[in-house]
Amino acid sequence: MASKQMANVKGAQKINQKVISKRKDSARSVNTKNQETENSDESVDTNSDNLNTGISEENSKKVADALNQVLADEFVLYTKTLNFHWNIEGRDFHALHLFLDDQYNQLQLIIDSVAERVRKVGHFATGSMKEFLDSASLDEHSGAASVSENMIAELASDHDALIRKTRTLIDDFDEKYDDAGSADFITGIMKEHEKMAWMLRASVPQQMGK
Repeated sequence: MASKQMANVKGAQKINQKVISKRKDSARSVNTKNQETENSDESVDTNSDNLNTGISEENSKKVADALNQVLADEFVLYTKTLNFHWNIEGRDFHALHLFLDDQYNQLQLIIDSVAERVRKVGHFATGSMKEFLDSASLDEHSGAASVSENMIAELASDHDALIRKTRTLIDDFDEKYDDAGSADFITGIMKEHEKMAWMLRASVPQQMGK
């Protein structure tokens, strides 16, 4: 009888051990899941910046607004270059007609790249003529301009204005808004305008030097 009681006690102990073990395993599982949830929540909080790139939503919005202003000026300059390409006259018509063809095609690429940069920082690019004209600092050219050299001088002046604007934005993007990528991007845009302005001046030096 004593032997049977001992066997029953040992059996009960084994069952208790199994129950305790299962409870511990269950507790570990719950703790692990809770920890994973906490870590996930911490991750969301830590990466709450726009697109999880480390740039705050406020700063990315300011970058996008500045880029959209550049986009507006680029579009005005593109339209003006296209207008002059269509309507240019003078003794150098053929050469300047082809030259401006290259210039407006290059501006079209710049426009596309600026719009893409706005999207990359998480915002929408301006896409209407009214918005462009409301935001642009450059003036449209209205009326006839039949003298080739005068057209070229006006375009070169507009490129200079964009160079000054983009030069200022380089430091703003990098130092104020912590966006080194956009600072590098706008530096490239500035260099493109420097080259285009140089080529415009070189095409009619007799006029530009006056």
